[in-house]
Amino acid sequence: VNVDGFFFCRGQVHRRSAERLRDLCCANRGTFIKVGQHLGALDYLLPEEYTSTLKVLHSSAPQSSMEEIQQVIREDLGKELSDLFVSFEEKPQGAASLAQVHKAVLHDGRTVALKIQHPKVQTQSSKDIMVMEVLLKAIHWLFPDFAFMWLVEEAKKNMPLELDFLNEGHNAEKVASMLAHFPFLKVPMIHWDLSTKRILTMEFIEGGQVNDKNYMKEHDINVNEISENLGKLYSEMIFVHGFVHCDPHPGNVLVRKCPQSKKMEIVLLDHGLYQALQPDFRLNYCRLWMSLIKGDMSGVERYSRRLGAGDLYPLFACVLTARSWDAVNAGISSVPVTHAEDVEIRTNAALYLPQISDLLNRVPRQMLLLLKTNDLLRGIETTLQTRAASSSFINMSRCCIRAMARSEAMNSLLSTSLKKRLFYLLKPKYRNPKRK
Repeated sequence: VNVDGFFFCRGQVHRRSAERLRDLCCANRGTFIKVGQHLGALDYLLPEEYTSTLKVLHSSAPQSSMEEIQQVIREDLGKELSDLFVSFEEKPQGAASLAQVHKAVLHDGRTVALKIQHPKVQTQSSKDIMVMEVLLKAIHWLFPDFAFMWLVEEAKKNMPLELDFLNEGHNAEKVASMLAHFPFLKVPMIHWDLSTKRILTMEFIEGGQVNDKNYMKEHDINVNEISENLGKLYSEMIFVHGFVHCDPHPGNVLVRKCPQSKKMEIVLLDHGLYQALQPDFRLNYCRLWMSLIKGDMSGVERYSRRLGAGDLYPLFACVLTARSWDAVNAGISSVPVTHAEDVEIRTNAALYLPQISDLLNRVPRQMLLLLKTNDLLRGIETTLQTRAASSSFINMSRCCIRAMARSEAMNSLLSTSLKKRLFYLLKPKYRNPKRK
């Protein structure tokens, strides 16, 4: 066949395989949908047929019936819908892997969003993880180079946290307070009197998904401003505070014009999955990104090794940035992303799968959720066509410098305090005679 015919056939195979994968995720729900959501955000890595087909899982996953929803509300809140709400929309605003969201109006007139957990997801998730564990062990036995058991380990650790909606509410309040200095960030207020482990009632906020360019065009929202501000939020979370929202897929990040100020806002939803970074890890991560931005290869090697990459530090740098080794050597802030480079990355991802598997088993567990977060954010940037924008590197650099300066100031303060304390202890004449 000719070249055009080959690409046409390959596209058909990709589309058919992607649709089967989507149907498999929808049939099994829960954990499988979460995996499908992640794959759907990898625009820079997977063929377009996969990402466009799997994107539906971000907000249009299989739904629970109204009878099931009423039963959860009855069991957890102890009342019927009519006793709690003036109105309750039976059609959900969106359905995801663990829950679906309904719009309702309270008796005092406030409009709220109810995130209600699918009734069987608690028991089903543990079974899903067990199935994944068995399958991964079988694949590893058949193909020893395929070592992705870390995936199961992370799911075992994170799934119980994501299934506790009270934990999600506390995370939402913490990040809203932590990033209160960003006027463009909106986090829905929690209604604690109507929230349980399976129900989270919050302020209802309308907006379009962050990857919906048509919505932004209709509402006169600047995509470059959105991308820059999203970068500011995540640079602050990762490098300065070390408390990171790790599920920024497009269904969890909305954009809108504030009804009062008419200014652009980013609405951050779904606060169930956070990663708290250890201080040493966070600072080495800061230093690594500074080295990557500047093209400081000795720094790239040094801090990659400190983060557990070992001799695989070149691969680690490429995985972390989704850039070629040539771009990393030149400094990722000075080399624009090209179509040829994207093709090279996609090709190498398949060629180096055993090495990538080895790398993911080496790095600290904290790194895994950060890599997932990077993937999702990069997918958004790819859709908005703002990847590798200079503003994002400037914001990252500022946050890295601030974090390192703050750490050095704290170490200096502690060192001075320790010296004073030692001086006091070693010089008897300076001691307080009344103090034992």
